Amino acid sequence: MTSLDINRSYEQSADVRAALEKIQAYATKSHRTLIGLTGGPGSGKSTLADYLIDYFSKQKNTSVICLSMDGFHLSKAQLRALPNDDEAFARRGAPWTFDSLGFIERVKKIKQGYRQEDIFWPSFDHALGDPIEDDLSITKDTKVILIEGLYLLHQQDGWHEARRLFDEHWFLDIPVEIAIERLAKRHMQAWNFSHQQAMDRINQSDGLNARLVATYKEQADWLIRV
Repeated sequence: MTSLDINRSYEQSADVRAALEKIQAYATKSHRTLIGLTGGPGSGKSTLADYLIDYFSKQKNTSVICLSMDGFHLSKAQLRALPNDDEAFARRGAPWTFDSLGFIERVKKIKQGYRQEDIFWPSFDHALGDPIEDDLSITKDTKVILIEGLYLLHQQDGWHEARRLFDEHWFLDIPVEIAIERLAKRHMQAWNFSHQQAMDRINQSDGLNARLVATYKEQADWLIRV
């Protein structure tokens, strides 16, 4: 599916239109609003977040930013320092391979920083495979902040405080089988894998994470279906 096809599908989606309306309404409030967007690997979280931010970048008087929790991956050096480093590399992307406490502390700063101070946020360099600290800036006047990630509703591995920091939680409700097939196609394109090779890789990590994340959806305030 091309980016043009994706944009058309979003434009035709009642749930995406509702998301735009919700964000627009929050942008008129006198306080800062934090929205969590959860979904499994391959569900389309990043693509939807990109669409939302592109839409609002063209609107006047709407201060919105979309962030990813990917910048809180433990670095390769941190993974190597773990006693189970081989398992950590094999399972990179599991909830315990992120800096959950660092994520929570940064979100707290964002929550408290409205009209007080600009806050920096890490990104993730996929070419290097490591986070880039303080790569993004959230200005003190930003009204609506959407953060997308796998484990915003996770209740273990140090993530349990994250849930209460958000004003609203959205869950991108895509069947796990569809998300996994998307991942397989990505792997086939990126590494010239056969479908079986892609599935073997997915079943070692992303597939496990996808099935775990799917158990969170009943905790969300709103299920988005595209």
